[in-house]
Amino acid sequence: MKILKTILLVVCLAAAAGGLAWYWELKRIHPSTDDAYVGTHVLTISPQVEGEVIKVNVVENAHVAAGDVLVVLDDRRLQAAVDEAKAQLDSALQTADAAVANVSAAKAALAAAEAAVVDSDASRERIASLFKRGDTSKAALDAATATRDANAARRDQAAADLSAARKQLGAVGEGNSEVRAAQATLDQARLALSHTTITAPSTGWIANLSLRPGDIVEPGQSLFALVEDGTWWVDANFRETDLPRIRPGQPARLAIDMYPGLELSGTVDSIGAGSGAVFALLPAQNATGNWVKVTQRFPVRITVTEPPSDPAQRLRVGASVTATVDTTGLDGSTK
Repeated sequence: MKILKTILLVVCLAAAAGGLAWYWELKRIHPSTDDAYVGTHVLTISPQVEGEVIKVNVVENAHVAAGDVLVVLDDRRLQAAVDEAKAQLDSALQTADAAVANVSAAKAALAAAEAAVVDSDASRERIASLFKRGDTSKAALDAATATRDANAARRDQAAADLSAARKQLGAVGEGNSEVRAAQATLDQARLALSHTTITAPSTGWIANLSLRPGDIVEPGQSLFALVEDGTWWVDANFRETDLPRIRPGQPARLAIDMYPGLELSGTVDSIGAGSGAVFALLPAQNATGNWVKVTQRFPVRITVTEPPSDPAQRLRVGASVTATVDTTGLDGSTK
């Protein structure tokens, strides 16, 4: 009887040791953690202009598509700014047209002055020939010379006026600096006006909404959140002792606590460059006399390869997950 009991005890101890060894090997090859949470891109919807809220077209938890109108602000002030900018552009175009006309007039005046100089110079030459023959008086020659010189002065003045008109004109048409400045002001006014309509930048769900018509909003103010429904992942915080076998690209199983029995497939995307304690608001101060060694945890991002297709089981940000990574491919094991 004692021998039988001894045999049974040895068998039980061997079975327990074998079970512990199997469990340790399983945990080594399939590291797991329940310190894991669902994540996706969460966008903060903010206005880019100041204004009063006229319409709020969404409600809490509503699903929206990219481009849907979410919020409409009062646009009367910005519409007036656009109208003023248009008037400034029209004025600049008119000024540019007037400058073109001034240049044309200055060109005509210069041509007339040059023609007058040519005529008066030819007239003086004829009178000078007559004076040499004694057929006219010195007074007539002096008068012709004075006329030629006066016309030459008017020609020089006309040339200076043309140069000034060209400088005032600058580039022609839309290339004119005043016109370009007015056009830029109009473009800015139109852009600000377009910002009175806030649209969804991507597809997702509305969250944390408390905005109401009549609220006054400021540029950059957080209005509500948009939880995207495109790419999902799990941020799993593994113990540092689990990391030696975890590599990007390894498959993973993801059990969602919110939906018992639901298990999703995933792929290890990356391993965090620092432990969670490093990026905490108050990092641990280990250089103290009462230091106690604590196993650190590092975030491992796991991409969800196939999100649930059932709307009743849609993923939600922050949901708890149990993540298990399959590292058998690291050493060719098939366990």
